[in-house]
Amino acid sequence: MMDQRGISVAEMKSYYFFSEWCSWLDFVAQDEIMHQDIIPLYAADIQDQLKKQFAYLSGGRGGDGCPVITFPDYPAFSEIPEKEFQNVLTYLTSIPSLRDAGIGFILVIDRRQDKWTSVKASILRIAASFPGNLQLVLVLRPTGFFHRALSDIAFRFNKDELKMKVPIIMLGSVSELQGYIDKTQLTEDLGGTLDYCHNRWLSRRTAIEGFAQKVKQTAQILQSFGTELAETELPNDVQSTSSLLATHTEKKDKMKEDIRVAVEQGDDILGSITKPVTENPDYKLNQDQLDNQTTVERLLAQLHETETAFDEFWMKHQQKLEQCLRLRNFEQNFREVKAALDIVSERLSAFTDVGNSRSHVEHILKDLANFKEKSDETVTKAKMLASERDAFIQSNHYAVDSIIPKCSELHHLCDAFTTEIERRRKLLNKSLELHDLLEKSMKWCDEGIYLLASQPVDKCQSQDGAESALQEIEKFLDTGAGNKIKELNKIYEEYAHILNEDLKDHVQKVFQKQESMEEMFQKRQVSLKKLAAKQTRPVQPVAPRPEAFVKSPCTSPGLQRENVSNSESSALRRVNYRKAKSETTELHQSRGGSTMDDEENLAVLRQHVMNELIETERAYVEELLCVLEGYAAEMDNPLMAHLIPPELQNKKDILFGNMEEIYHFHNRIFLRELETYVEYPELVGRCFLDQMEDFQIYEKYCQNKPRSESLWRQFSDSVFFQECQRKLDHKLSLDSYLLKPVQRITKYQLLLKEMLKYSKNCEGAEDLQEALTSILGILKAVNDSMHQIAITGYDGNLNELGKLLMQGSFNVWTDHKKGHTKVKDLARFKPMQRHLFLHEKAVLFCKKREENGEGYEKAPSYSYKHSLNMAAVGITENVKGDAKKFEIWYNAREEVYIVQAPTPEVKATWVNEIRKVLTSQLQACREASQHRTLEQTQSLPLPLPASSCASPSRNHIRNTKKMEEKKADLTSLEGCGATVAPKYPEKGKGWAKPSHSLDASEENDGWSSAEEALNSSDAEEEGAGGAGEIKLTPGKYTVVTDYDKGVSEEFTVKSGDLVQLIREGEDGLWFVKNLSSGREGWIPASNLLMLIGNSKSAQSLSSSESGTASSNLSTSSSCSDSCNVSSTSFSDIKG
Repeated sequence: MMDQRGISVAEMKSYYFFSEWCSWLDFVAQDEIMHQDIIPLYAADIQDQLKKQFAYLSGGRGGDGCPVITFPDYPAFSEIPEKEFQNVLTYLTSIPSLRDAGIGFILVIDRRQDKWTSVKASILRIAASFPGNLQLVLVLRPTGFFHRALSDIAFRFNKDELKMKVPIIMLGSVSELQGYIDKTQLTEDLGGTLDYCHNRWLSRRTAIEGFAQKVKQTAQILQSFGTELAETELPNDVQSTSSLLATHTEKKDKMKEDIRVAVEQGDDILGSITKPVTENPDYKLNQDQLDNQTTVERLLAQLHETETAFDEFWMKHQQKLEQCLRLRNFEQNFREVKAALDIVSERLSAFTDVGNSRSHVEHILKDLANFKEKSDETVTKAKMLASERDAFIQSNHYAVDSIIPKCSELHHLCDAFTTEIERRRKLLNKSLELHDLLEKSMKWCDEGIYLLASQPVDKCQSQDGAESALQEIEKFLDTGAGNKIKELNKIYEEYAHILNEDLKDHVQKVFQKQESMEEMFQKRQVSLKKLAAKQTRPVQPVAPRPEAFVKSPCTSPGLQRENVSNSESSALRRVNYRKAKSETTELHQSRGGSTMDDEENLAVLRQHVMNELIETERAYVEELLCVLEGYAAEMDNPLMAHLIPPELQNKKDILFGNMEEIYHFHNRIFLRELETYVEYPELVGRCFLDQMEDFQIYEKYCQNKPRSESLWRQFSDSVFFQECQRKLDHKLSLDSYLLKPVQRITKYQLLLKEMLKYSKNCEGAEDLQEALTSILGILKAVNDSMHQIAITGYDGNLNELGKLLMQGSFNVWTDHKKGHTKVKDLARFKPMQRHLFLHEKAVLFCKKREENGEGYEKAPSYSYKHSLNMAAVGITENVKGDAKKFEIWYNAREEVYIVQAPTPEVKATWVNEIRKVLTSQLQACREASQHRTLEQTQSLPLPLPASSCASPSRNHIRNTKKMEEKKADLTSLEGCGATVAPKYPEKGKGWAKPSHSLDASEENDGWSSAEEALNSSDAEEEGAGGAGEIKLTPGKYTVVTDYDKGVSEEFTVKSGDLVQLIREGEDGLWFVKNLSSGREGWIPASNLLMLIGNSKSAQSLSSSESGTASSNLSTSSSCSDSCNVSSTSFSDIKG
């Protein structure tokens, strides 16, 4: 039984017993020191007073055992302070036992050398101050004749004055004294033989009293400590209990040390008392020495008995604390183990999937085995903890009633977990057995379909060939006994406990496929038997297959997905084709048989490609899952933390990149979508196109691959990776699996090429081609991004440059207006090796640097040199003398870069891509300008009157449509300044800034290579002949003079307005729009020539260049701030 503080009955009894011993020891120590009720005096307190030796207790005894106190001759007796006199007498009378003190003391007053007057005063002082009982006072009177005679006379006359409670006997010599006290009880100065040394006596008394005080203090401390131990409440946790046990043990050890010191001190005192007897056996101890010996022995005995009681009490207390600590450890371990069991049980409950394929089931079984292996440690701990039950019972633990239920609970949990994991394993084995049966059946069906497709029609037309084909079919059908599903209901009954809806549907589809295949064999047998039968007349054999491939009326994967299985659909369609063509088979059997044979062969090949695609996809998903669970998840496992190097911790994202994102995409989306197309492999291109955007995640993975590989090389020998590989039973290390996503994304284009090869005439051929192109585009984007991340030295943000369109290495010459002549001359002969990166908003020039290292670290890096803003770039497609060269010029040919591509094809690709960029920029500018003009038009206060000529006639509308169609066919676009170029770094740090001059001669907007005399000899010739007739063309112009005489009275223009010539109407009128005011109207052509003067259109297109035909494209600064100023002039459109 335990009370609320956790103390047992036995411990309580032990405590009370120990406490009584402590109290008794305290009493004995006090009693042995002093025998009076008043505050005791100690020799150490009055040591200086005792050293004066005006009175001492020699240890002698009278005839009846009365203690003898001697007052030796002390000249300064009268000068002793009263307090000192009282202290000494009180102390001396407290030393003998109460029994001896009760008999009374004998006082021996030695005044042989004194005067009578002093004798009288001494006797009177002693009589007045003596605190004890007196039995007899013996006075040795003065020995001088005069004083002796005087003392006799004075004593007679003063007898009444000196009258005391006890008789006073005046003695004349020590011989008379020996008549009252035995010689052996008198000290040597009184003529006796008693061995007495005052200093020795004083030292011994001090030691005995110190020992008694030590014993008393030890008793009190022991009792206090015992009370503390008894009243201590048991803690509720391991740490507190362990700390309490350590604290109490430390205090106990200190108590034991104090007791040891006290015992050692008592033994030393006892040894000093008995030393004379030890040295001389004939030596007799006086009574005081015997009393001292008895006192010390008694104290030692009591101290030993108290120590024994304390040890017994401590043993029970220590046992209680140790049992409490053991209980707290058990409770803590129980909580931890139970939590671990709950976790593994919860994880086990997640193993509900019975698998959708054999490989999937094998993977789940492997996962289950690995899970069991990891869980065995937890189960073993739980069983070991539960087995401590017997040990608790045997040790008579005070809390055994609360321990037994917990142990029983652990046993139950372990048994339940073991039973459940075995049940799961049996279910999975049963699922594996079912999938084996299904795969055998599917394989048998595929082999059967392949057999039918591989039988040549021309050989089957003869009787021998037909019989041979029949034998092949019959031989194959004989192999179906152990491969095919016999009765579907028995399958349902036997595997009912694992059949979920998906698996049941799969079984049904496999069975339907088997039935369809058998039906095909039956029809083939019927046809072959007819061919093998002997004919009475020559009849051309009937081909067993229709002449042409008839597409299934259902072309959507979703329409027949519920009723037709994977490759079974093609078989069913072929059955339908035979039924549809059965009536015309005999008429077209030769031609039709051959065509159908080819189509069936292609269908089989398509199905094989589709099967490979799906099976490899499933394997890929399983491999990703294996890596994520076997490596990535283990990096967060606390049990594996000690194996992970500190430098590798918290770097999981670097090592695995976005592999988890890739896994979820393939597992949850792409694989499921692929499986819906299993019956229509020729349509799988649509599946790729639908998910094409999601494939962009591979670009992020590939960009991280160099960092991942570098990290792997640093820690590839880590024990952590070796342990993970061992648990997964992988033959290859982690780096091989980290390469899987890169390999997979490149595998798709091979599979799509194969599928496209066998689907040329199928419905989904265009989707397959588009999917293949898109996948190749993603591979190119991934490859380009891998080069882009290797750019060093660029201060800006590459993401702000837009999408990376192209990248490649070129020879580059420079030919700039500004710069030293020698540099220009040198540039013509010595090309620079540059790697160009074409973005939507800039083209970067970098220098390729090869790196030393391994793997991805060996990949080159690109040192940034400079860049050109595409808003100020123009191109010249052809350079004289080299079909591989083209020009990229910047800022009105202020800077010209002659670029030589590796091949003409590469050059053509780059030129086309740059043209697309410039075209899109100009298109964006035009749309923005039109939008702004529309806003200005809508902001006018009133519309034009209906009678005005601002609206074009029907004829005008037709002309407008023709102009728009014509304009849409042109390669040139209307440049405008609707958008302001973004702010990019200066040249050398980022982009070169475009020029913002408002002068028309410096503007150089548009597409023209003939805008400057420096660029085109044609421009010089045109300038020389500029005095000829000027022909108006649609475009934008700047007005140089005011005009308010239009056909529409409200249409006016002022000098500096920007106008647009839209189309030419009848009677020499032009329909013009004032872009500054938003108004429209008709103006005579003669007036227009006066209004626009020599200003040039904002657009021009030329195909002339000095010495060679070329086509130059530019968006110079037309998309810059200059377009926001209405006074900018433009050049004519040249077409």
